Amino acid sequence: MKNLLRYFTIGMSGGFVGAAILYLLLYFTKAPFKEQPTAELQNTASQTHLARHGTRVLLNEDFVEASAISTPSVVYIKTVARSRQSMDLFDLYFGDGWRSDRVLSSGSGVIFTSDGYIVTNNHVIEDAEEVEVIHNKQTFEAEIIGTDPSSDLAILKIKAKNLPNIKLGRSRNVQVGEWVLAVGNPFNLTSTVTAGIVSAKGRNINLLGGQFPIESFIQTDAAINPGNSGGALVNLSGELIGINTAILSRTGTYTGYGFAVPVDIVAKIVNDLIQFGEVQKAFLGAEVKDINTDIAEEYNLAKLDGVVITGVLEGSAADKIGLVEGDVILKVNEEEINARAEYDEQLSYLKPGDKVNIAYRKKGALLEKQATLTNREGTTGVIKRKIFSANRLGVELEAISKVERDKLNLNNGIRIAKLRRGFFSRMGVNEGFIITKINGQMMEKPEDVVTTLEQYEKQGGRVVMEGISASGRKGYYSFYF
Repeated sequence: MKNLLRYFTIGMSGGFVGAAILYLLLYFTKAPFKEQPTAELQNTASQTHLARHGTRVLLNEDFVEASAISTPSVVYIKTVARSRQSMDLFDLYFGDGWRSDRVLSSGSGVIFTSDGYIVTNNHVIEDAEEVEVIHNKQTFEAEIIGTDPSSDLAILKIKAKNLPNIKLGRSRNVQVGEWVLAVGNPFNLTSTVTAGIVSAKGRNINLLGGQFPIESFIQTDAAINPGNSGGALVNLSGELIGINTAILSRTGTYTGYGFAVPVDIVAKIVNDLIQFGEVQKAFLGAEVKDINTDIAEEYNLAKLDGVVITGVLEGSAADKIGLVEGDVILKVNEEEINARAEYDEQLSYLKPGDKVNIAYRKKGALLEKQATLTNREGTTGVIKRKIFSANRLGVELEAISKVERDKLNLNNGIRIAKLRRGFFSRMGVNEGFIITKINGQMMEKPEDVVTTLEQYEKQGGRVVMEGISASGRKGYYSFYF
């Protein structure tokens, strides 16, 4: 019994000693594991958590607000055009040679002014015989005020007042990585909003037609699909920063790349079309190219900044201030230029008669001179497009400008501005073809084409029409009366 009591006492004592040791160990080591953050650290952590949470809430509210502001300013556009399909040989010679079918298509537009001017893409309404604008379930007949294929923009007018015109932002202030919304009507789904960021600026994707295309697109990953064309690209304040124009896709639907015409370019072109019916494009007269390693080696350039001049038109503003091939333009009106798209964009803001400061490098020397920009005829006045309609021939004709004559090294030329059903379409003449001669006779005015063809029609015989295609290649058409 005594032994049992002794063992029990020893066991209890050992337990107490072990517990005491364990307690001491925990006491002296609990700080690293149990230490609570100070009030300052707690506050900082809380602020960080709230800031992150608040940013998400704020971004969501920005999307909602930007959508609410911009959506009422975007309209749905429906067009009716007629396709031309060749028929059989009998119809070609004894009919008009074409079967006409109605083609329905749609797109988007943006209310630019409260009194009914609407901006859209030229390709949305190109060749349309009827254009309708649908806004708030109300349908309006639209008049085409003006088009500019070089920027793929067009202006419509509807008879309405107090429309919710969109607020204009500044595309020059847009930053890569900035959140944006695309608002439009893809796949006939009206008032659709998608979100993304600005992926790049100043993109040239060789998309646009016209004689002097302006390509300096805003690239975005906001989803843009067929039907979005002509719609709005807006910032988180709901301000217009671009007109959605194109997607880069092998399937015809969105694959991650969308492009918009910057609003600063849009504003200038729209105002010109409304005021003059024609874009007052300003020319410096210097053709430029982006500089890479190969180009730098070709022109013996020590640096890759700027754009190199590849040609100067005789008598142009560039020629008058001494610019020559091989010079490198570094700045236009203090704006740095490192791509042709940037060069074209800066000039697109200006009009004939404006003075512009050109900073450039000539054989290593840094120079700066002021040039006075001109219009396409080499003057500084307002210019209006003159179209001659030859209904019997089924064409609209126009004389090419001085800038084009100099660029193409021509003394004269009459362009087929628009092709309809008629003689020219039956002969297979393509739109954009520049007629320089008919049976050796120089064509100086659009009227010359009509009178010359009428003359040969009366006397009969072979007719050879010489000229240059829209792609710049020499060619001819031959036919018999």
